[in-house]
Amino acid sequence: MGLTTNQILQNQSSTKDTPLLQVKDLRKYFSVGKQQLKAVDGLNFDIYKGETVGLVGESGCGKSTAGRTIIRLYEPTEGEVLFEGKNIYKHTPREMSELRKNIQLIFQDPYASLNPRMTIEEVVSEPLVIHGVVKGVAKRKRVEELVELVGLSTDHLNRFPHEFSGGQRQRVGIARALALNPKFIVCDEPISALDVSIQAQVVNLLKSLQKEMGLTYLFVAHDLSMVKYISNRILVMYLGKMMELADSETLCNQPLHPYTQALLSAVPIPDPTLKRERIILKGDVPSPINPPSGCVFRTRCPKAMDICASVVPEWVEQKSGHFVACHLY
Repeated sequence: MGLTTNQILQNQSSTKDTPLLQVKDLRKYFSVGKQQLKAVDGLNFDIYKGETVGLVGESGCGKSTAGRTIIRLYEPTEGEVLFEGKNIYKHTPREMSELRKNIQLIFQDPYASLNPRMTIEEVVSEPLVIHGVVKGVAKRKRVEELVELVGLSTDHLNRFPHEFSGGQRQRVGIARALALNPKFIVCDEPISALDVSIQAQVVNLLKSLQKEMGLTYLFVAHDLSMVKYISNRILVMYLGKMMELADSETLCNQPLHPYTQALLSAVPIPDPTLKRERIILKGDVPSPINPPSGCVFRTRCPKAMDICASVVPEWVEQKSGHFVACHLY
C-alpha cells in the first residue's frame, strides 16, 4: 500500500534526529502559453544535519529547478519546505533575508556566476557587504580566511575572474557560498563544467569542508559515480517525479527502479576485465508539458506493463529506508 506524505517523512526520520530540512509535496509549474510545464511534480524527502543527499537524473528532469525552489529562488506552485521546522514559504522578506545566511547556493557555471568586473575580493565579500556582517579590516581578514580555506592564495584577491581556470573560479564560488557560515548548501551541478581531473579536486574540497564546518548538502549532478562518492543518500528523479530513494551503497548495488538500473548501467567500470550489461533506453524524454499518463517513465521502460499506462505508481518503502515508485513493487 502506498504511503502518505506524512508517513513517508515519519519513516525517513524514524531512526534519525529531526531533519534540518523537510520537503513536502513540492511542485513547481511554469506557464507556457495556456499550458503548464510540470518541472517539479511532488517531491517528498528529508535532509539531516551533516549529510549529503544526491539528486540525479537526465538533463531536463527538474533537478536544478527543484534545488532552486527548495531555497526559494523560485516560488513554489504547491507544497512546503521546512527549514529547522519552519515553512520558508511563509517567511516575510526580512525573515528570508535572515534565512539566506543559513542557506546558500553553489552555481553550476563558474564562468557565468562570477561578475567579470569585480575582483575576487569583491566577489567573496559581497555577501558580507549585503548582510552587513563585518566591515573594514575585519571584512578583509574574513575574505582572506575564506580564500585560503578553499585552497587559493591571498595574492589572488586583486585579480579578476578571467585570470583564473575553471576549477579556481569554482573555488571562488564556494568561498562566496561559505562567507556567511551557512548550515545548508545546494550544490547545483558544481562540477559539470569542469575537467574530470578538476572535478575530483572540487568534490574532495566539498567533502573536507563539510567535515570541518558541519555543512549539509543537496548535491545535484548527472554523474552517478561521483554522486555515490559524496552522498549519504541518493534521490533519482525523472520528468519531475521521484523514482527511487535509498542510501548510496544500497541504491548503487541493489537498484529497484528500471530507470535507476539504466542509469547505473551507463557508469564506466574501472576494470577492463569486468563487463556490465548496458541498458539502452529507447526514445527521448517526453515533454513535461504533456507527460505520459500513469507512470511518466513507461514510454521508455523495458519492463512496462498495462497498468503503467493508467495508474500512477505509489511511493512505497520496499525495504528499510529504500523507497521506490514502480508497479513492479
